Amino acid sequence: MVWHLVLLKPKVELSAAERTGLLTTFDLAVREIPTVREVRAGRRITHGAGYEATAPDAADYMVSIGFEDLAGLQAYLHHPAHEALADRFYQSVKAALIYDFEAGDIETFAR
Repeated sequence: MVWHLVLLKPKVELSAAERTGLLTTFDLAVREIPTVREVRAGRRITHGAGYEATAPDAADYMVSIGFEDLAGLQAYLHHPAHEALADRFYQSVKAALIYDFEAGDIETFAR
């Protein structure tokens, strides 16, 4: 599978309506684009682990979107619903890190 991983920090001044708009646009995109296979989202937690002290304060949330293959990711990125999401996303975030990974089991990684 190919995973599109987004780490983001929303703008502090983002209103509740703007936050809702971003979430609604995201929900529409992942439901409308047929190549999306799995979606996970979460809020950053801190719990005193040593690595937290050296990690940059670059993300409060994460989203991962899974696709069968690279072609599925590329179809997602070029879909009009994603273009609308991207417009709203870049208006809404203070910082973001976006990466794409090909992933499988540990044996796949070892190769």
